Amino acid sequence: MTPDQALKDAASGALRPVYLVMGEERWLVDRVVSAIREAAAKGGIAGFNEDKFTAGDAPVESILGAARMLPMMGPRRFVLVRGVERWEKKDDADGDDGDDERGGAGGAGGKRSASKQASPLDALAEYAKAPSPSAVLVLVAAKLHGQRRLVTSAKKGDFLISCEPLNRRALPGFITSIAREKGNPISSDVADQLAELAGPELGYVVDAIERLSLYVGPKQPITEDAIAQVVIRVRQSTVWELIDALGRRRLDRALAALSDAYDPRDGGLRLLGAVSWSVRQMVKFESALAGGASQAEAAQRAGVAPYKVNDVAQTIRQLPKGALGGWMRLLAEADLALKSSRRPAQAVLETMLIEMCSR
Repeated sequence: MTPDQALKDAASGALRPVYLVMGEERWLVDRVVSAIREAAAKGGIAGFNEDKFTAGDAPVESILGAARMLPMMGPRRFVLVRGVERWEKKDDADGDDGDDERGGAGGAGGKRSASKQASPLDALAEYAKAPSPSAVLVLVAAKLHGQRRLVTSAKKGDFLISCEPLNRRALPGFITSIAREKGNPISSDVADQLAELAGPELGYVVDAIERLSLYVGPKQPITEDAIAQVVIRVRQSTVWELIDALGRRRLDRALAALSDAYDPRDGGLRLLGAVSWSVRQMVKFESALAGGASQAEAAQRAGVAPYKVNDVAQTIRQLPKGALGGWMRLLAEADLALKSSRRPAQAVLETMLIEMCSR
């Protein structure tokens, strides 16, 4: 089940008695849990029929007891358990693979030692077979082994909600959707730019959209200029000045543009994202031209603004064949260095520009 499907369940009130919300994208997890909690509370007093637990801090018996308890002054109980993966780590540390489907209920021999207590994950899987109809039990885990009985039962019963991070290709569509919810239109190329600058963590992306929405005002479009003011504090025109300097092999101008645009507060990552997005536009533009498209068609496919078409075309003509591919590799290497190297961020970017100028 996708997060969107779970949200539709919650909106319609057609809640299931058990949900396993699994994945490492915290924003999606929190959104789904919040929607289910709100739906479960309808018809009752908020917070009255609600219990929250953390795996390992409370025994599984207490959690199941809360789920089986009858609601008071409301139609349902809401029981939330976070950190369910902690029980899996404990099982592994104890050498207990009793709820692993690969070895049956008791591992390779198919029998559990009488002296060994059933694992909490096994107990949850058993509960899911016959859950209380008057409770909604929400289990949250960053990651569990795919062969755990709880996971396989959740897949078969369609109560597993996968909340994994979105890939780069899916981010612009997500941004467009959230901006639409805020009442602010955003073009596909600007959504792609924001994905490059604010992604991949959805929490930061949504926060950026919220700030952009407040900045541009109700029903106003989110633009490149707004992103420059709110997200990266550097205008796209400055980035194109940097790109133009690289295309002309003017290292002095490129380094001067870097010095003007570099923001030490984000370690250069947002500036690098802006440059990467612009270079990616050029790659798309060049590819479209090679495929027989006119300059206007190539610009539309690449998301290049009409007033920039001639400048982009001229910069591409100045570059040796294959230079843009080399630039993309250097940008990727710089991104990795900014996130993992101990070198000063500005030195990493300066080295990148020197190598780009030499291509």
